[in-house]
Amino acid sequence: MGETLFSSSYQPDPKSARDVLAFVLTPVQAFAHVDDPDELEAVTELLGSAKEEAIQRWFSLRTQTVAN
Repeated sequence: MGETLFSSSYQPDPKSARDVLAFVLTPVQAFAHVDDPDELEAVTELLGSAKEEAIQRWFSLRTQTVAN
């Protein structure tokens, strides 16, 4: 287990295009050890799903806001 280099209580706003875009554009290497190919592959798979969900959630929330 690696040492925690950074910790934050920041939680992105799923209604904020900027927050969603920042998450989606953050490279996988920011979330995984680059020297461990298995970890990199697993994190890539998990992040792919999470990034898709973040985009879908943003569109859904945006549609609700526009409809109201």
